Amino acid sequence: MRLFNILRYARCVPAAHPQRNLVETLQCRHFYPDFVPRDPKSTPKKYKYPEVYDPYGPRPPPSDKIVQLADRMASLSREELAQIGPTLRERLKHPKLQPVSTEGVDLGSKSGAAAPKAEERVEKTAFDVRLEKFDAAAKIKVIKEVRAFTSLGLKEAKELVEKTPVLLKQGVTKEEANEIIEKIKAAGGVAVMG
Repeated sequence: MRLFNILRYARCVPAAHPQRNLVETLQCRHFYPDFVPRDPKSTPKKYKYPEVYDPYGPRPPPSDKIVQLADRMASLSREELAQIGPTLRERLKHPKLQPVSTEGVDLGSKSGAAAPKAEERVEKTAFDVRLEKFDAAAKIKVIKEVRAFTSLGLKEAKELVEKTPVLLKQGVTKEEANEIIEKIKAAGGVAVMG
């Protein structure tokens, strides 16, 4: 995009085209060969829009055969209506729809429940610590605590704390996460384990 702007500007510079007059080069009409300036005294055109937009335009009314067919279909029972699709597919020689193979794709459980079975539950070993909020008066203490357990400089730690709520540390053990949460709490902030 920047290159396009530079090229457009280069075409507008009068030195690049000494044979053209100054007004034309300043207006940069190179990309609009059929440009006609609008009369400043003219009023904008008022268009009358239809009530409902139909992308296919006006259509002729259905024929009598179609109306009779629609009436006959409306009078059918549910079982007969269910047979229309397969019968038409067979009569018009449309290919039969094949089921899509889901081999190798995890579709989740059939019942829709997301809870894993008791024997499949795995104890979580890695936790994330998030800073949810902090007391404005204790901002400096919170920044010092964040610097203590991260390898960030003062400026980076300050920017991180100001983006609250923010992820402070990822993939730590439960004991280490609890220790960080307690230190943040003592400094005047609120951290949670996720």
